[in-house]
Amino acid sequence: MTVSFLLTPEQEQLKATARGFARERLRDLASATRAEPDPRARAQLVRPVFEDAVAAGFLKGLIPVPFGGSASNGVDAALFLEEWAVEMPDFVISLAGPLIALAPVYQVGTPDQVERFVHPFLADSGAPLAAMAFSEPEGSANFDAEGPGQGVRTTAVADGDEWVVNGRKAWASHLCGWDGDGPDVMTIVCRTPGGISLVVAEREHLAGHIEVEEYYDLPGLKGCLTTRVRLVDVRVPRGNLLGAEGQGASLTRDAFFASGASIGVFATAAMRQAFDIAYRFALTEKRGGPVPIIEYQAVSDVLADAKGRIEAVRLLAWRALDAVVSLHPSGPELALHSKIFGSETGVQVVNDLVKIIGVTAYDGHHPVIRHLMDALSYPIIEGSNVGVRRRQLQALFRAPGYDPLAASGMA
Repeated sequence: MTVSFLLTPEQEQLKATARGFARERLRDLASATRAEPDPRARAQLVRPVFEDAVAAGFLKGLIPVPFGGSASNGVDAALFLEEWAVEMPDFVISLAGPLIALAPVYQVGTPDQVERFVHPFLADSGAPLAAMAFSEPEGSANFDAEGPGQGVRTTAVADGDEWVVNGRKAWASHLCGWDGDGPDVMTIVCRTPGGISLVVAEREHLAGHIEVEEYYDLPGLKGCLTTRVRLVDVRVPRGNLLGAEGQGASLTRDAFFASGASIGVFATAAMRQAFDIAYRFALTEKRGGPVPIIEYQAVSDVLADAKGRIEAVRLLAWRALDAVVSLHPSGPELALHSKIFGSETGVQVVNDLVKIIGVTAYDGHHPVIRHLMDALSYPIIEGSNVGVRRRQLQALFRAPGYDPLAASGMA
């Protein structure tokens, strides 16, 4: 079979459509959210554009075809994610909640669960939200640890035909929903008598049972409504348990592969924008000398190294997302490489490009700084590289029969 990295006419059209929407709707929105000091007010700025993205069918592009959406392969998803993340990665993260929250539903959900939990995200209107309530304020790198006061502290206690959920969650975008009464679907990582489990709370169960403890004011990704919340006596039908009790740890790990792979796309977008800024700067700025600074070898070398790394991360992210979406066995390893290598390369490259601009870049109003602030988040969100992702990679390496050539297809 011939392997081609050229985009099809349909993918070129997808790229053009996504780029047009991003430039027309997200560019100004990104500026407005960065200028707004109140995190709650920022969310209200985002909502109308979110509704337009849903109406345009972009949310369905994150739902796999077998479940009613239009996501047929990971490369298509990567194309429109990059075009949007170039202008406003925080908007994409807000929209992409279903990538994580619904992953366990696709994996083990009953037909009834799939119908109920996926249905809101097949809509052609509104602003449906999904959140994976995983992280807790005390930290979740060791969420599966056993023992009093260790691991997941959120509990689900059976009471007749219901689970009663109590606990504190943080960091996932839109845990509180648009209005404080929660998202349309919240997949909650909790501890039941049978072990770590996943239960799904719908908006009707969450309303009136969420207390927002803090609205985070993030240094980057300003448009993500990020909170720390307390779940108070959230009553969820027993039938909303995903899989079996005690299956939650493995389902949670699996749920973060798609988002991990996508971090490579976000890092690519940040590097792409920073490169454009630094390259134009080098072409035109003399900094008091006789020629533009791109004429100096040191500057050109930084640009050359950066460009090579951008291309490498982009192709890795395409491959990783495609493998995850198609459920290929290489998906988990490639997703981890996209997350770790992509995010850490992103920080390095953007930081190097800042050095080309020099002290002029050290100004809150300079456009390159926001890309650095966004890039700094990528090694620590969606499972931190040190606390989670490298440990997952270590586990793969230690697994019996691991073949270093398998993920590349060269085994």
